[in-house]
Amino acid sequence: MPPRRPSRSVPTVVIPGWQGSGQGHWQTWLEGELRAQERQTLRPAFADLDNPDLDDWLTALRASLADLPADGYDVVAHSLGSVLWLHHVAGPGTSPRAARVLLVAPPSPHTTIPEVAEFFPPPLDIDTVRRGADGTVLVAGDDDEYLPEGIAAAYGLPLKMATTVVPGGGHLNPDAGYGEWPAVLDWCRRDNLAFY
Repeated sequence: MPPRRPSRSVPTVVIPGWQGSGQGHWQTWLEGELRAQERQTLRPAFADLDNPDLDDWLTALRASLADLPADGYDVVAHSLGSVLWLHHVAGPGTSPRAARVLLVAPPSPHTTIPEVAEFFPPPLDIDTVRRGADGTVLVAGDDDEYLPEGIAAAYGLPLKMATTVVPGGGHLNPDAGYGEWPAVLDWCRRDNLAFY
């Protein structure tokens, strides 16, 4: 059920993935666009983006959420940041609940990349994900090399969650042409949960 709000003026928490989302990444572009509209954006202060540590990343995420109003902020996560969100909501319930969550291009739960091994497999519990936000949606490319089984099989069906597949979207990163991404800005501007 989408949150009921007359307009989107809530803060947006941007959770980057492994190696971050620096200049040229749609998350960085999104932050600039939202700030230009006088929208607050927050990004967890991870100690090391190149060598992710699950405990450090969880601590940084929870610190960035601590002062936000329950049901009064959105989350936009990419790649490993999406997996981090699943760990967060499965943990102790000390952070305020999000209004809406957009999980973009989470890698396959069967990922075996050594540098991020402790993040996998992620917890895929329907109830904890539903408790973590008023609504959560998944978006991924149909040809994401990090998600060969597809977003529906990997996450949508296990979590009974709405999915949007982007034809030819790859990993939905700058290498796939996603430096500016108007669709995600549109999602942040409107109230309904559906991505398109």
